[in-house]
Amino acid sequence: MTKMMKLMLAGGLMAMTAATALPAQAQTQPQTPAETQAPSAQRSAHEQAARELYRTIVGFRTARGHRQVPAMVAYLKGEFLKAGFAESDIAVTDYDSDGEPTQGLVVTYRAKGTAKAGPVVLLGHMDVVEALPEDWERPPFTLTEDNGYFFGRGTLDNKYGIASLSHTFIRLKQEGWTPRRDLVLVFSGDEETGMISTRAQAKMVAETIKPALVLNGDAGGIRLTEDFKPIMFGVQAAEKTFATFELTVTNPGGHSSRPRADNAIYELASALKAIEAYRFPVRDNDITRGSFAELGKITPGPLGEAMLAFARNPADEAARAVLLASPSTATLLSTTCVATMLKGGHAENALPQSATATVNCRIFPGEGGAAATEAALKKAIDNDKVIFKLATDVVEAPASTLTPEVLAAVKAGVHARFPGMVIAPYMESGGTDGMHYRALGMNTVAISGAAMRDADMFAHGLNERIRVEDFYAGLDHWYLILKHLAR
Repeated sequence: MTKMMKLMLAGGLMAMTAATALPAQAQTQPQTPAETQAPSAQRSAHEQAARELYRTIVGFRTARGHRQVPAMVAYLKGEFLKAGFAESDIAVTDYDSDGEPTQGLVVTYRAKGTAKAGPVVLLGHMDVVEALPEDWERPPFTLTEDNGYFFGRGTLDNKYGIASLSHTFIRLKQEGWTPRRDLVLVFSGDEETGMISTRAQAKMVAETIKPALVLNGDAGGIRLTEDFKPIMFGVQAAEKTFATFELTVTNPGGHSSRPRADNAIYELASALKAIEAYRFPVRDNDITRGSFAELGKITPGPLGEAMLAFARNPADEAARAVLLASPSTATLLSTTCVATMLKGGHAENALPQSATATVNCRIFPGEGGAAATEAALKKAIDNDKVIFKLATDVVEAPASTLTPEVLAAVKAGVHARFPGMVIAPYMESGGTDGMHYRALGMNTVAISGAAMRDADMFAHGLNERIRVEDFYAGLDHWYLILKHLAR
């Protein structure tokens, strides 16, 4: 499974939201936040330390092909050692990720004496999606502060999470705090591609750490309105199943001056148009109904009314129609499949002997997985010449539960910042490390401290960013949560 195609437009932190996107010109020139930013000199020592760690790790080009994950691991290990963690509490693991070396990092903050409860595992990933400097307005692998934002690849996905968790561990260690249960950072090195390190780490965690809780820093967070008002904290408790198919049509071909009645490219195009037109059945579960029930209370107009109506009665056809018409909610109602890549033909003056399309699917939990999805697509295409090949390992994971223990800890972190804010679980339309932990029976929820409005969601895209104010304001998030869980 790869989150490279997660695209954050319907996945990641705010998959459940329903705000209207800004015009194109506003997407590269963000609105200036209303709040003024304190100069760096006015920041506390721990805030400046967090920024420096953030700046440094954004500078590592940890996209596939650049082999920079080990350099980032070495830097982070050095920072943990300087903070007082013992060498024996830091483990660096080596992996071959589809032919490219990468690493994972595991850091244990040990309880003193007999632990009061089982370990808490905290997830994040160090790799990022590639960013081409020539396409960006600012250098993507340099943390740039501009117009009230931090810009750079990974400023959200997921070096924000890595920086937040790492800085919290360092801050707590430097303060001399001792947890009453083990806290364990587990950072993966290829979440955006093969997830080899993620799978191996999940197995290791299940077999050797046996955590009581698994918390993910790569999703969840605070939803902001377009004028930056905080309205809800989302806890990611489920994910769609990721599956990629390659669809291929072959043909004897021939000379382009003698067209055939059958043509591999045309047949593939017809198949893709059939997929474009096909709609999977609307589905619901406790998490989607629950998130719509909460979102409907704070979403104005017909969309909010439709959310509430659907939460009450998922069979309400009028409510379904409104939700399906909105891109921000349609993906949460059913399985989706979309063409993402194409290749075909071998010469400009020859008829194509083959044509292949990549189709990425996000399968609603409980829908029968990849096999049922493939069967539905084949029926929609109705052409036996289109050959399907499942191109990914499919991980089907059950939904997780927001337990009272975790909810109380999240309230400690969120309500200190936003008193009384609604906290509700939601389903991810994209994917994270968490799926592999859920698949192994570990209850896993994502509770990032990030705050964001829909218009600023550019993870995996150009000019990825997070507000400077929200970066600093979120530094106490994990600090308070971990102190609550391990007090």
